[in-house]
Amino acid sequence: MTSTGASRGRGGRLSNDAPAPASTFVELTWLERRIETWIRFGHHTSEKIIDRHRRVLGFPAGSVFGFVRWAANDFGTILSRIDIVRAVGADAPCQTVPFVRPGGDILLKIDGWPKVERVLQGIDAIEARHIDPADVSPDHWRHVHNRLIAGQEPRTYSIAQHHAFLLRRRAEP
Repeated sequence: MTSTGASRGRGGRLSNDAPAPASTFVELTWLERRIETWIRFGHHTSEKIIDRHRRVLGFPAGSVFGFVRWAANDFGTILSRIDIVRAVGADAPCQTVPFVRPGGDILLKIDGWPKVERVLQGIDAIEARHIDPADVSPDHWRHVHNRLIAGQEPRTYSIAQHHAFLLRRRAEP
């Protein structure tokens, strides 16, 4: 097993069943009731534990993940944020996101607990339909971002919409 979790076949080459190598890395910190960052959904291919409070997860290019950040001080919450990001390939152009290296394609960026909570409820609703949020159409995440920023209700992601997206994705070259 390599540090990325990929198994190596003969000659040190990655085997066909090995996961894609990570190209985007997310640093997670957990200091109870002070700084709490976590991945809400997504499929990482590598993990490196730095110490008992920090670890780094690696995501392959093209994968989508939800990254939640929350921080507080003695007076209460000072940061609530969720970013839904598509990992980028090596040397690909990207947008910067704190604690995400090198960055990614930001599909949704929401600040403030009431709006973050709405996004988390939307993710729960998608999972209740037995859809992996990492497989949801990027257009849906952009729609949710735009509607919440405008103070409007986002549309529900339907199973029919998801099937149409999967068919469209299969038809792409």
